[in-house]
Amino acid sequence: MDKMKVSYEVMLGLTAEMIWDDAIRKHRTRQIYVAIDEALATGDEASFQMLTNELKTLQ
Repeated sequence: MDKMKVSYEVMLGLTAEMIWDDAIRKHRTRQIYVAIDEALATGDEASFQMLTNELKTLQ
């Protein structure tokens, strides 16, 4: 029984970590899209390139 409880707790922890990682990735993606829009509006090509490269690594 103890071994099963430990396995359950490990799986629960891994699931929580996966959900947390996904939430962080989605939040950062939204931030990048906003920053890309700002870079386009101001004509900041360097920022645009940097942000699109970061976005590619997240996806």
